[in-house]
Amino acid sequence: MSNGIGIIAVLLLFSIPLMAGQQRGGNEGGQRGGGAPAPHAAPAQHGGAPPSRSFSPPVGGGHVPPRGPAASPNVARQQAPPRGGGAPNEPARSARVPDQQGHPAAPHVDANNDRWVGHNTGRNNPVYHLDHPWEHGRFPGEFGASHVYRLGGGSRDRFRFSNFYFSVAAADFDDCSDWLWDTDDIVLYADPDDIGWYLAYNVRLGTYVHVQYLGPI
Repeated sequence: MSNGIGIIAVLLLFSIPLMAGQQRGGNEGGQRGGGAPAPHAAPAQHGGAPPSRSFSPPVGGGHVPPRGPAASPNVARQQAPPRGGGAPNEPARSARVPDQQGHPAAPHVDANNDRWVGHNTGRNNPVYHLDHPWEHGRFPGEFGASHVYRLGGGSRDRFRFSNFYFSVAAADFDDCSDWLWDTDDIVLYADPDDIGWYLAYNVRLGTYVHVQYLGPI
């Protein structure tokens, strides 16, 4: 009996250090690679104004400007005759080069800030002079972003939509060479600078041209 008690006592003496080592190793393992993960810091709170709009593409693509261009404070200048006589040089026209990468060369509206790029030559530009402004009356339909019209056929010289005829200013012919005259959607805005003209904005392309009302169909 005494021998058995002695053997048990010896086994207990050897097992206590072994259990302590295992306990210490488990704690170290939990701190190094196991156990509960350290709590994550709360995400940073960003204050200030909301981010600015960013459209892709930055021109056209279905974007409709909420309003037309503001009236220019300046009057367009007539070009002086060239030296030696002859006819005057062509009057100032809207810009025909892209204002930034990815924008068309034709006058257009930047969808990110609704800026009417190219409408900056001033009031009464001679290139858009009409001897008889409003010769066929004024357009009786609706203007602005809430009224989108589907083109119904024709060409730049004479096109139609919603039972009305219009024509594009000759100076703007190149700016509508890629318009689809029987499927594109357009929006009409008043032209605050050139008497007798409206601005037709192409919703698909984001470009615009000067157009004259020719009367009802």
